[in-house]
Amino acid sequence: MNRKRVLIIDDEYEVRSLLGNYIQRMKEYEPTLAKDLDEGLALAKNNDFTHILCDYYLSKDEDGPTAIDFLQEAKAAGVTSNIIIMSGKAEVDMAVEVTKMGAVDYLAKPITFAQLEFTLKRAEEREKLYKENVQLKQQVEEKYAFSNIIARSPQMERIFEVIEKVKDYKTTVLVTGESGTGKELVSRALHFNSIRKHAPFVAVNCGGIPENLLESELFGHVKGAFTDAVRSKRGLFEEAQGGTLFLDEIGELPMSLQVKLLRVLQEHEIRPVGDTRTIKVDVRIVAATARDLGELVRKGKFREDLYYRINVLTIVIPPLRERKEDIRLLIDHFIKKYNKVITPKEVKGVSPEAMQVLMNYKWPGNVRELENVIERALVLTEHETIQLEDLPSNLHSIEIPTQKDSTGQFVPETLSIKKNAKKMERRLITLALAKTRGNKTQAAQLLEISLPALLYKMKEYGLRA
Repeated sequence: MNRKRVLIIDDEYEVRSLLGNYIQRMKEYEPTLAKDLDEGLALAKNNDFTHILCDYYLSKDEDGPTAIDFLQEAKAAGVTSNIIIMSGKAEVDMAVEVTKMGAVDYLAKPITFAQLEFTLKRAEEREKLYKENVQLKQQVEEKYAFSNIIARSPQMERIFEVIEKVKDYKTTVLVTGESGTGKELVSRALHFNSIRKHAPFVAVNCGGIPENLLESELFGHVKGAFTDAVRSKRGLFEEAQGGTLFLDEIGELPMSLQVKLLRVLQEHEIRPVGDTRTIKVDVRIVAATARDLGELVRKGKFREDLYYRINVLTIVIPPLRERKEDIRLLIDHFIKKYNKVITPKEVKGVSPEAMQVLMNYKWPGNVRELENVIERALVLTEHETIQLEDLPSNLHSIEIPTQKDSTGQFVPETLSIKKNAKKMERRLITLALAKTRGNKTQAAQLLEISLPALLYKMKEYGLRA
């Protein structure tokens, strides 16, 4: 087993030896000892240590080198080990000082075996969490990069161009579109492609929180502000400091809070519930709605002055039915996504008949509905490709999309009556089976043929219920 290496730097032989013995007793670690700053630095620069234990005072001389010198030189040399500082003087100022310099922890002497083991494990856990956090941030940034958003239609390309132009400005943005079009996805793309991407993106649904709690959620409160305020609480504006606050369904915001939101947009400050002080905030507001805010203003349900404040820049996301170029891309994306988590076998795509239905459906639920349909189809299908019978019956239409000439008359791909009759017959059987959810007896009744005839034709066309 590869043991983790630990460097111990201490000018006292007894302390070095004791700590070395402690490390040796821990099966997963291997100690290396250094008696002074120079030896310790040389070893740290030329070896890969998981941890470095360094005494604060590295000399009996009052003006001699200290752990501060070691931290400065180690940092300059690019040493990435977990550096833990030790001292016989348990001083808070000293602990704060070395932590600011880059030490991960501070140990007061005398050090016990249990303390040392706990400190090493804690340092490793912190390092693990830090690396995971960095990795997650990278994954999030990659996920919301323009190149990874599944859309190639001209309408969406224009939206990306607008985002690219305004992403680094603090300008308030209003994102509108039908439910399920991806308003939050676009809002996150705006944030994670901007200079604010390393600060928080905080989302709140204005219609999902009761009115009496929403003010506290947004602006925070102080202890005793109301009956249940047993302690002070930061609001979402403070949580989003330096980043973006996404106000979803802003059309649902109560009138009483619309006034306070307007003040935040004008003054860039908030006042927690029950507090007399104000707090400056640096937050970009991105609002979204599926409702017509102009109509709400006319009806007196939304403040006109707030409407003009948030409507500085509007991004309108078109419904899926108006950007059909994106449907195939989205289908492929959702198949790959759910192949990993649902099906034991690999579904490779969609049959031509099923794709025709998917392309011609109006998608009132937009991208969200398409995702649900593909997830359902992957659960139900017994084939390598999604078949017509795997799709919900409400997607089917008895009218088969065809080419038409200038007079509006049907123009078949071939003039063969036999081939066109078989295509129509197969199509009708598939639709009947889908409508009856695979009940062959009911399907035969709809088709006005006998059950044996249906079974024979299903076998002939390779259809399964």
